[in-house]
Order: sequence, then C-alpha cells, then structure tokens
Amino acid sequence: MSNEEFDVLVIGAGISGAALFYELAKYTDIKNIALIEKYSVPASLNSKGTSNSQTIHCGDIETNYTLEKAKKVKRTSDMIIKYGLLHKAENDFMFSHQKMALAVGDAEYEYMKNRYEEFRELYPYIKFFDKAKIKQIEPKVVLDKDGIGDRVENICAMGVEAGEVFTTVDYGKMSVSLIEQGQKQGKNTLVAFNQEITHIEKKDDIFILRTSHYKEYRAKAVVVNAGGHSLYLAHKMNLGMDKSCWPVAGSFYLTRQKLLNGKVYMVQNPKLPFAALHGDPDLLANMNTRFGPTALVIPKLERYHGLKSVPEFFEALRFDKVVLKVTFGMLKDETIRNYILYNYLFELPFINKHFFVKDARKIIPSLQSSDIYYAKGFGGVRPQIIDKTKGELLLGEASIMETPGIIFNMTPSPGATSCLGNAERDAKLMCEYLGANFNEDRFASELL
Repeated sequence: MSNEEFDVLVIGAGISGAALFYELAKYTDIKNIALIEKYSVPASLNSKGTSNSQTIHCGDIETNYTLEKAKKVKRTSDMIIKYGLLHKAENDFMFSHQKMALAVGDAEYEYMKNRYEEFRELYPYIKFFDKAKIKQIEPKVVLDKDGIGDRVENICAMGVEAGEVFTTVDYGKMSVSLIEQGQKQGKNTLVAFNQEITHIEKKDDIFILRTSHYKEYRAKAVVVNAGGHSLYLAHKMNLGMDKSCWPVAGSFYLTRQKLLNGKVYMVQNPKLPFAALHGDPDLLANMNTRFGPTALVIPKLERYHGLKSVPEFFEALRFDKVVLKVTFGMLKDETIRNYILYNYLFELPFINKHFFVKDARKIIPSLQSSDIYYAKGFGGVRPQIIDKTKGELLLGEASIMETPGIIFNMTPSPGATSCLGNAERDAKLMCEYLGANFNEDRFASELL
C-alpha cells in the first residue's frame, strides 16, 4: 500500500482528530492510518490552550448538566485523566486546581443545596462550601465591592480543593502527545500538515480526497473532525443537508495577577444555550485569572485566520426559512436577545471592559475595569448546529453518518473533554465497517 492510500484517514489534528488517530493506532488492528491537518501544527484552532477554558468538564460543577448527562460526561472525562496518568502528564499538560460552582442569592443558594444532594453520590469527593469556607479558599469571592467587608448576598458553592482531583488540561499539548503516542504503535501512519482537504468523493469502495494544492489521498474510510468545516465538507458531498451551522465565538478577559486560586463557575441560566461566565487560572498566562467566555455570533468558521472562512460560513449555514425561523425563535426571547446584544458590547474598544466587569463582579464584587484587559488572540469558534428537520438548535455533539465509511463530526463544548469517548465510538464504527478488531480489554484496562 502506498504512502497516500490508507485504511482510515482522519481529517483535523485538533484534540478530537488526535484522539481518534491515537485510538485507531493503539486499540485496533487497522494497519494504515493517516492524520491530515490544514495548518502547520496540531491544535491550532479550538483545541489550542488560548481558545478554550482548559477545563476537564466532568459534570460536577457544570450546572447546565442534568444528572443523566453528567454520568455520560464523567465516563469520558475520566478517560482524559487515565490517559494523562498513563503518560505521566501530571504538571505537564494535566493539573489539579481548586474548583467550585458558585451560587449567589437566595434562589441560587437553594438550587445549589439541592444540586449538591443530587450529585454527591456520583461525585463522592464533592464538598458543600458555605460562605466561611469560600472566604478561606477564595477570599476575593466573598469580599464586598469595596474589598473590605463581606458581600451581603447569601452565597454557597459545591466543589473541591486543590490536589483532590485533576481539573485542568492544556488540550493543545495533549493533542501533540496523542499524535506522538499514536506514531509509536508500530503501524503504517502518516501525519501530514499544511494539507487542506477541499474535495472528497467516493468511487466504488474508495474515498478520494484532494487538497488545495492538488495532492491526492485515497482511503477505505474517512472521519472528519474539523469543527464547522466538517459540515462545510459534508455539504460539498451533498450530505447533512438538513443541518446548518451558526458559529459562536468566545472571547476572554485576562488579569495581570492571580485573583482566584482556582476555577469559579456560576449557575447557568437555563434559557441560555451558551456557557455561563467563569474565572480560571490560565496555564499560558502565568496562572493569572482569565474570565469568560463571551458569546458572539460571527460569519466565520475560524476566528483568527482572515476572511477565508467567510464564504465557507455561508456554505455551511445554507440560509433558508427554517434557519430564519430558528433564529427569530431565539431572538423573540428577551433573555436570549439581550444576552446576544450585550455580548457584542464586550468586543467594542473603550467601553467593552466597563460592560464586561459588571458581569464578572458576580464572581469578584470588587473587580474594577482597570484590573482586566481584553485577551487579544484568545478564544475560538464553536459550531452550533441547527437541525432543520426538528427546527431547533442542537446543543450537544452532532455527527453525519449518511454514507457508509465516512463520518463528519461537529463537537461544540465539551468536545475536548469528550475526545477519547468520541474516538472510542468512531474507532469501533471504523472497525465494524472495515471488518477489523477493537481491543476492548486493552482499552478498558488503560482508559476505563
């Protein structure tokens, strides 16, 4: 078999593509595997450490997760930790920080007490923090707006202290690790960079893929892990035509000091499909506190790569009356409408910090505009998928599997945390399609 003809070809070397490449190489008997990336390094988009919150989303402090969803997410997040321990990644790309979900006000206080009782069996390590305990471990969260006395609101939290569980991952460095480990498994592997796949077609039982520089690859099976571009490439094959993509960009604000000792999340507004603002110690900014993300609908599939992805956005959007109906349906809700419009203010020079700090003061009441600055170049784009058949926004992972042998994945948050679980699913599907074997015992002993 030539170097350009493979059993499975994976498009996209972010955390999802890297995880699948690793699992195909280590846990299957598939011999010929390729990983093709359009940029010069792995994880240059949404998996990059500056593009996300660097959080292991296991469901213990994510208040938008039901108990049922938390059980599913916990299984995949545990795989991240198992992989890190297996490859001695402690304090390399995997870290243990303090974390909590903060409740502010009487209504949220009661909600958090009930949530703690509901979730404590699934997460035996989780603790309930009253105001006194919060003051001990996160003093700035308790201080009032003048930074002298205690805030007047009734507050509590559920969480863990530093050193008890792993909470934080540099998914960019983890992507590099996964690729390197995949290449060590004795398979015929190819990892190619600066190769943008622009055309995919299936002839007989072989997929033919061409790049923007007219290079050609052939594969028996293909998995596309390219964010919003997964849908773009699917549409070019006339697949996934019942889906559209609204890209939502997230921005962050940084501080020049360590205001928080760990991760502090807020209670999610159930009406909003986007993540609630939170504060995190930033691995790539000397552990100074980073606040975010904002949520900004933009006409691009990629945040910081010029205007090239603007026409690709319109191709993935495929605007029609269903998309219009779903969009207006969201905007009719005053909470969602105001939230979206308010987030545009967070991007405007001179006034952005003034508006953003008002929201961030729910975490640190004494926070001032002068304490934060707009983190230029931070943040990524999450492809929020619209299901035209159902006429609704899909909030979880979405995949297109209409043609045998090819899968298109779009993974909004917590896609990074779910990378090894999603890879397990796709690796098994590839094995089933190719008549290959998945080593369940080895997989379970190492990652479960």
